[in-house]
Amino acid sequence: MIDLYTWPTPNCRKVSILLEELGLPYEAHPIDINDGAQHTPEFLAISPNNKVPAIVDRDTGIALFESGAILLYLAEKSGRFLPQDPKGKAEVTQWLMWQMGGLGPMAGQAHHFLKNNPGQAPYAEDRFRTEVARLYRVLNQRLVGRDYICDDYSIADMACWPWVSRHEWHQIDLADYPEVRAWYRRILSRDAVQKGYHVPVFANEIPAG
Repeated sequence: MIDLYTWPTPNCRKVSILLEELGLPYEAHPIDINDGAQHTPEFLAISPNNKVPAIVDRDTGIALFESGAILLYLAEKSGRFLPQDPKGKAEVTQWLMWQMGGLGPMAGQAHHFLKNNPGQAPYAEDRFRTEVARLYRVLNQRLVGRDYICDDYSIADMACWPWVSRHEWHQIDLADYPEVRAWYRRILSRDAVQKGYHVPVFANEIPAG
């Protein structure tokens, strides 16, 4: 049994989507980051960086924070969605790190300046709008001739997809990135993605793209 500490954010949705894809039993514990629940001593004992998501694996006693680390742990634990051969594993890990170091942080900044604080910092708005668009172009090129980022559906797709699901927050029109749009819709059609997206509570509608 996995205890999942979560809230309706892209990073949290990565983990709930993977748990649904794996069919692993888990219990979702909402951590309302708007009310400061991430700063309680109980949560800090699990996630000392006071960020969601975090998990505790009751079978092993392992507690983890950082969504990328959690994805790798669950994929390795289950033997699914992460290739076993060195080349395939390295490729999926590479694109997972691309999301963790690029798409996620830059899109998060775009959320802050473009959606939540429009008109407050024109330079920052332009900077992050431009960089996010560049990252969408990278992903679009990667998907040429592929159904998924690394050929087979993997944790790399699950890491990137929840961020792309907020493309409207980035002022991105998926019509300008046809390969990304096809990939986005392909993943959107998966039952586990639909279920995992709405953990722990029904929040925002998934943009149709």
